[in-house]
Amino acid sequence: METKANYIVTGAFTLAVIAGVFGFIYWFQNSGGGERTLYRIVFAGSVSGLRAGAEVEFNGVRVGEVTKLSLDPGDPRKVIALISVDRAVPLRADTKAALAFQGLTGLAAVSLTGGSAHAALLVADAGAPPTLYAAPDAGADVTQAARDVLARIDGMVTDNEAALHASLSNIQTVTATLAQNSQRLDEVMAGLENLTGGADGHGEIGDAAESVRRLADNLDKRTADISTGLTQFSNTGLKEFEAFAVDGRRTLAELQKAIKDIDQHPSRLIFGR
Repeated sequence: METKANYIVTGAFTLAVIAGVFGFIYWFQNSGGGERTLYRIVFAGSVSGLRAGAEVEFNGVRVGEVTKLSLDPGDPRKVIALISVDRAVPLRADTKAALAFQGLTGLAAVSLTGGSAHAALLVADAGAPPTLYAAPDAGADVTQAARDVLARIDGMVTDNEAALHASLSNIQTVTATLAQNSQRLDEVMAGLENLTGGADGHGEIGDAAESVRRLADNLDKRTADISTGLTQFSNTGLKEFEAFAVDGRRTLAELQKAIKDIDQHPSRLIFGR
């Protein structure tokens, strides 16, 4: 009994969520446009591609949607479209209604254009919504537009048939080549993985980078040693060299003095003083 009650609660909750979603969609589509006014559009021919919920555009701007499609009881050749339009949109007696083709989807929209500023506004007729009468060829534009698009596509395919065939042949050749060389491609990928080391980064490139890093560290260390030696030499070696230079100058002075004395008294070299 408890299990059945859980099923009932779950089903009710699911239905409530679905109803809420549909209610939100309906509110979203019908709110934000302000108050709406209903109009009737009478088409004298086919309205193929037009569906309930289709857009209604006035000079290219969406102003409402189609709410209902039905046949005219008095003349089955005519179709009556009931549209809901923003009340702020001024539909006048000379406003033209037609069908607009939307891309390659085959769907149509109601297109409203024109309307002089001096023309009278549409008013209700004997309690019925204001009525617009579309031109007899209003639906022909949609059909012709679809035919034109299909003709352009067919012409493009025909004009480029050779190129398309060549492209497909090239794709097939490339695919076959890849299939034949799949083992070699696997070997190349394995070589690249060995080279890069994969995710662990211990491949040949990683080892080379590590060697370069170690070499740079050693160079930094040797440079530091050389710099320390130069500093020590500048602190002690230069002082010793300076003392050696002073002694050398003294020795040269004594030698110069002795040579001068011999030059002046050469006999002293043999007989002494």
